[in-house]
Amino acid sequence: MQTTTLTPPMTETAPVDSRAATAVAQSAVTDQEVRDHIHKVVEESKTSFLWAMKLLKKPRREAMFAIYCYCREIDDVADDPAPPARKIAALAQWREEIEGLFAGHPRSLTARGLAGPVAAYGMAKEDFLALIDGMEMDAREDMRGPTMAELELYCDRVASAVGRLSVRAFGDHGPRARDVATALGRALQLTNILRDLAEDAERGRLYLPAELLDAHGIDSRDPKEVLGHPALPLVCRDLAGIAQSRFDEAEAALAECDRGAMRPAIVMKEVYRRYLDRLLAEGWRDPHRRVQLSKAQKIWIALRHGVF
Repeated sequence: MQTTTLTPPMTETAPVDSRAATAVAQSAVTDQEVRDHIHKVVEESKTSFLWAMKLLKKPRREAMFAIYCYCREIDDVADDPAPPARKIAALAQWREEIEGLFAGHPRSLTARGLAGPVAAYGMAKEDFLALIDGMEMDAREDMRGPTMAELELYCDRVASAVGRLSVRAFGDHGPRARDVATALGRALQLTNILRDLAEDAERGRLYLPAELLDAHGIDSRDPKEVLGHPALPLVCRDLAGIAQSRFDEAEAALAECDRGAMRPAIVMKEVYRRYLDRLLAEGWRDPHRRVQLSKAQKIWIALRHGVF
């Protein structure tokens, strides 16, 4: 399951022990090489939110690129087809990287790229570690029909924690910005779950919560069987209602935030709300069809909400 790092996944999964997970002596590379590595990961991801991140001024934009790069590489570990033990070992290496980062001696290219933003914007170690915790939930075994509590925890770790890092980079350090991160992160992740049913099923994963599956008479936890069940649209509609509530919570919190600083969050909220609206309109009649918005539509949303 891709995280809501404010982005969709890369087109190609990297091996779990590649790229920034390999330690690099601080003296061995230049700052330009660190930047080149981070920009390469961002550009190769083909994220639809690259243009939205570019709304930020350069130091904050570079911070968001570094956060994204970290999220992308952690996510690649969880989605790698390697055995669980190997993925858990790779995530343990990332824990060491984060500990090293906050101890003042980052080793990997990505950790070195995060060092400046962490110091400048006061990002919390627990939020970086929470993402690893979430990826471990995927890496240990394929999630199939989690309880609602497990799903909420998963969303907080893989999405809201990233949001909490991001709002620091955006420039709003207030408590309501943190509330936005928590609520919006969950809303975005639930929307991604509802968009990616078929993709997740191919990986053997089913994030729809057990309580909703049971409520609509779906006993199976086999992802592909659930996708073919006639009650699937009812389950999805109920989960969409929870996502809508999270969007509403984020909207209320945004009203008390610095609108200028939170421009990227506003854009993401509006784009993903439209994804959810389209999903509801289509009713999950074809769960293999992934709804999309064009770049022009996203720019129109940004213009409409006054963020340029």
